[in-house]
Amino acid sequence: MDSSHSKSLSEVHQSIDTNGKSKWKKLFAFFGPAYLVSVGYMDPGNWATDLAGGSQYGYKLLWVLLMSNLMALLLQSLSARLGIVRGRDLAQANRETYPRGVNFILYILAEIAIAATDLAEVLGMAIGIQLLTGLPLVWGVSLTVLDTFILLLLQRYGIRKMEAFIIALVAVVGISFLIQLVMANPPMNEVVMGLIPGIPDNTALYIAIGIIGATVMPHNLYLHSALVQTRKIKRDDAGIKQAIKLNFIDSTIALNLAFLVNAAILILAATVFFKTGRTDIAEIQDAYQLLEQLLSSKLAPILFAVALIAAGQSSTVTGTLAGQIVMEGYLHLRINPWLRRLLTRLLAIVPALLTILIAGDNKVGELLVFSQVLLSMQLGFAVIPLIHFVSDKNTMGKYAIKPLTKVLSWAIAALLVYLNMRMVYTEAISYISGNSNIFVDGIIIAAGIGFIALLFITIIYPLRSRYRQEASGGIHAPQFTLGELEKPEYKRIAMALEFSKKDEQIIANAIAHGNAHTEYVLIHIVESASAKYFGKESDDFETRKDQEQLDTYINLLRTRGITATGLLGFRHRAKEIARIVKEEKADFLVLGGHGHKGIKDWIYGETANQVRHSVKVPVLVVQ
Repeated sequence: MDSSHSKSLSEVHQSIDTNGKSKWKKLFAFFGPAYLVSVGYMDPGNWATDLAGGSQYGYKLLWVLLMSNLMALLLQSLSARLGIVRGRDLAQANRETYPRGVNFILYILAEIAIAATDLAEVLGMAIGIQLLTGLPLVWGVSLTVLDTFILLLLQRYGIRKMEAFIIALVAVVGISFLIQLVMANPPMNEVVMGLIPGIPDNTALYIAIGIIGATVMPHNLYLHSALVQTRKIKRDDAGIKQAIKLNFIDSTIALNLAFLVNAAILILAATVFFKTGRTDIAEIQDAYQLLEQLLSSKLAPILFAVALIAAGQSSTVTGTLAGQIVMEGYLHLRINPWLRRLLTRLLAIVPALLTILIAGDNKVGELLVFSQVLLSMQLGFAVIPLIHFVSDKNTMGKYAIKPLTKVLSWAIAALLVYLNMRMVYTEAISYISGNSNIFVDGIIIAAGIGFIALLFITIIYPLRSRYRQEASGGIHAPQFTLGELEKPEYKRIAMALEFSKKDEQIIANAIAHGNAHTEYVLIHIVESASAKYFGKESDDFETRKDQEQLDTYINLLRTRGITATGLLGFRHRAKEIARIVKEEKADFLVLGGHGHKGIKDWIYGETANQVRHSVKVPVLVVQ
């Protein structure tokens, strides 16, 4: 496997050099990753839980937001520490530690969490579009598939441009709610009282867990451990300590800004709705409709909708990055970013469309809150392994977390697991008592037992001694020798020619890998309209000219004492090259690479990549 595949987000890995900069420039060089992470703390899913909490319970659940923010700050700092010190993201560290079966389940749970996040983004953006334009919600959901292209565009300009784009969207959200808060003018003495802990009833518990799920998001832990690796640092003691410190400052600022946005939404809902007796506002659409009426301003609802779209759009970028990290880390599988984005988005669009079409627009708010509770249920499976990894002195050395931090981290993990288990138990008992289907009851009970068993494994397994001895397993073998390193001898070398200036380089590289006894197979694919339709039966002008050119190359090689044959292929370039290589029993292939990517790959095709995955011989791509 190519070494680049072992790096998290390899295309931007260590792409930002923080060395040799002045104090302030170095500080700003580290700023960025936490802002991408903070986006997940103010996405449309948070809006649903914040609005529900504020409108139903006033300021009483404000303390949950503060507690969630402090928990998030600690956990995100642990995630950054893992990436900085070990150069591993959370998914890679899990793959190195847990058995294959457990890892696969953890991967599925991580994907569910990302799908739940994307579901909230899809619904939020669709609602924002509907509120501003009047477009039906179904059409708004369908249109969100188009933002796949925005990520492609951003990735072409590098991680710094992506961070700037996200920060700009976050600023739109923050300014929008600041203006609305000034309009609402909440009583500050009552707001401060909301910071005193208390859970009024079970419904408040459900919303509180949703708030925690919306704030401390599992995919953000995967994301942060990878994003910090985009900064190139000195790998000495001073460099690592400085990176940990500056990333903590970055996280503190970014997450506190996210807290202020969430608190603004909850306070706005409490002031405008709860105070006026509208405790039934759990739908974003209802909040939009009433803002103008209750604040006597047409600007407030417009700002609300604009902020909603900005929050959804910014979250969609970070959700895709998290999906890439999870898939590459757990499965060592890399696919095109646009395809990854499209798959993630479709997983979110399908349930959203089904809910709207079957249950109607009025159930969208409940689906948003449910997506956040679903997120919260995945938290334990991300938090527990993370604490294990950053506590381990064998792999973290002197950078392992201190005892006090460890105690606080495990206390947070225990609280999260307890709240989740209490909620799951309450919901399960409630459903089973009103359901007479034994088969469904059995599935619920089995799922609950599986949930507990998996938690037990994630807690106990890393403590085993085998993990201590295999800190580098999964990416590079723990014991590896280079052997004799005998130079391979290729008997038949194939080369795919384009009949362009690049052919000389292709032929030269092919000959350089052969010897006096090597036979060469020259391949060219005819791409005329006639050739694509008739294939081998084609006899048009282009086909005849291509055959003449191929014969010319063969004769030139033979004059130099080189044994060569030539074959034309038709229709699909990659498939034909792979077919001829197999049929001619070639043991090495040389072909040209255009160096284009992104949208150009769709236009011109990805011949080199497709061929590489279709043949079982070494492939040399000449740029």
